[in-house]
Amino acid sequence: MDNESIIRVFTLSGLNETMNHRITLISLTLVCYCVILFVNVSLIMTIILDENLHEPMYILLCSFCINGLYGTTGFYPKFLLDLLSSSHVISYTGCLFQAFVMYSFACIDLSILAVMAYDRYLAICRPLQYHSVMTKKRLSHLVCFSWLTPLCIFSINVLLTSRLKLCSSRIQRLFCVNWMIVKLACSDTNTISNSVFAYFTIGFYVSHGLFIIWSYMYLIKTCVRSKEDRAKFMQTCMPHLISLVTFLITIVFDLMYMRFGSKDLPQSLQNFIAIEFLLVPPVMNPLIYGFKLTKIRNRIVGLVYVSRK
Repeated sequence: MDNESIIRVFTLSGLNETMNHRITLISLTLVCYCVILFVNVSLIMTIILDENLHEPMYILLCSFCINGLYGTTGFYPKFLLDLLSSSHVISYTGCLFQAFVMYSFACIDLSILAVMAYDRYLAICRPLQYHSVMTKKRLSHLVCFSWLTPLCIFSINVLLTSRLKLCSSRIQRLFCVNWMIVKLACSDTNTISNSVFAYFTIGFYVSHGLFIIWSYMYLIKTCVRSKEDRAKFMQTCMPHLISLVTFLITIVFDLMYMRFGSKDLPQSLQNFIAIEFLLVPPVMNPLIYGFKLTKIRNRIVGLVYVSRK
């Protein structure tokens, strides 16, 4: 019997103990989502409309912000509907799709950060070769890689999950996560292929992280040699480094809690841990880059000054 005929709807139980503060949660969530939309769309439009910003670093930043919109749109609208509703349910297909969006969003972020690290490595350590290596064609290939690879990997992940026979429909989260769905399987033997592919995926993206670490070690080693390189590093690499650290802290914290965390923590704290990677990086990244990168800051200040005239 097809598992879809057994379970057609999942119940999301993460909100059960926090509904006494429904109005406050709705207000905060709506404000947060509007801020995310505003800062990311503003940065995207600034880069698209200004031809002086059509450089690899800014195009990658644009892709970064588009992914922020992609990931948060997979969570906030459904979360707002749940806050407005007395029943917190999601269809089987909708749950798999949300799990796909959540995982692919996180890994697209890491892929783009890896490409950004490669771009900064070329710009600072190989400046004479930069324009011959980072061509428009190479850049388009790297952007496609950073998006299509996670989308393909997690399509396989979700397909493997969809074949499982599930014995429960209760998910102890605010949103659907692939690993939480797999844990609902009736038999552990049926999840072996999911576990093997999950470890492959983890290994693949750990290699991204190691590449980023190697790039920055090499960048720091190069930049200490001259004052000019140090200034370039602080100007263009610090926002990237802050984004990377923010992303890693939020993702690792969530993953560690999901696998090994205690269920005795207050529900509100569990919920914050679950959504922090959908809250902190999408807000922080555009602000960090907008204030730190001179060209973007000058362009935004110019637009504000013109609008006041």
